[in-house]
Amino acid sequence: VQLQASGGGLVQAGDSLRLACAASGRTLSGYGIGWFRQAPGKEREFVSVIWWSGGVTYYADSVKGRFTVSRDNAKNTVYLQMNSLNPEDTAVYHCAVGQITSYNHRLPRSYDYWGQGTLVTVSS
Repeated sequence: VQLQASGGGLVQAGDSLRLACAASGRTLSGYGIGWFRQAPGKEREFVSVIWWSGGVTYYADSVKGRFTVSRDNAKNTVYLQMNSLNPEDTAVYHCAVGQITSYNHRLPRSYDYWGQGTLVTVSS
């Protein structure tokens, strides 16, 4: 599976961005697609996940109510709509694919394939 993340940029606090993760190479049926982020000097942290089959989603507490993950089956693409951004959201955002479960989806090591990341910078 090849993943291409896009949509990052420089925005002001309160603004919105939509990230996209385009997948190629195989069907995503049976896989979960996660979004993680890594700020400078910090560990990679879980943001959100969506199961391709069924569309079940989970969110980190820090983004719940502000971020929404969705998928477009026809385009083999997952989106992360980010609203009410704040400077603490500044990070490189990565998408990843894995045969994950409801128990391990927050762990980066549970994912097999990773995209290259897209930088989101939120100014105050």
